[in-house]
Amino acid sequence: MLCVLALAGCGSRVTGTAKALQITDVEHTLVTSYFTALNEAGTQGVTQQRELLADTQHPDFREGDCELPDGTIRVQPTMSTLRLDPDWTPPGQDEHPRGVVVVVAVTLTVVQDGIEIGSQIGSQHLVLLNGKTYGFAPCAT
Repeated sequence: MLCVLALAGCGSRVTGTAKALQITDVEHTLVTSYFTALNEAGTQGVTQQRELLADTQHPDFREGDCELPDGTIRVQPTMSTLRLDPDWTPPGQDEHPRGVVVVVAVTLTVVQDGIEIGSQIGSQHLVLLNGKTYGFAPCAT
């Protein structure tokens, strides 16, 4: 009888409701700041934007160099679509990036000599790691 009472005491309930993890204001600001910096670098020129892309490339995935399109890119995120994506891995990789993976819908525009030459709507994954936002440089396909 003592065993039954002891086991019953171990099964106490915790009140509350389970909630899915959500993006915090801090994470939202990190993502917004990343796109602001990326677009500001693009207005300064190709070299500055490529340097920023290299500096913000996820540290675990810097070896996969790619050819960026000629010119600069302008990325307009739709922040209302920002969400966690914990199961994502970069294309062609088996390894999950360290950090918190988020995804957001974006409109990406390629600009050459001040002229928009093309736009594409898609999703962009970013990783929040140690208070910094990292990306995966867009590659021309």
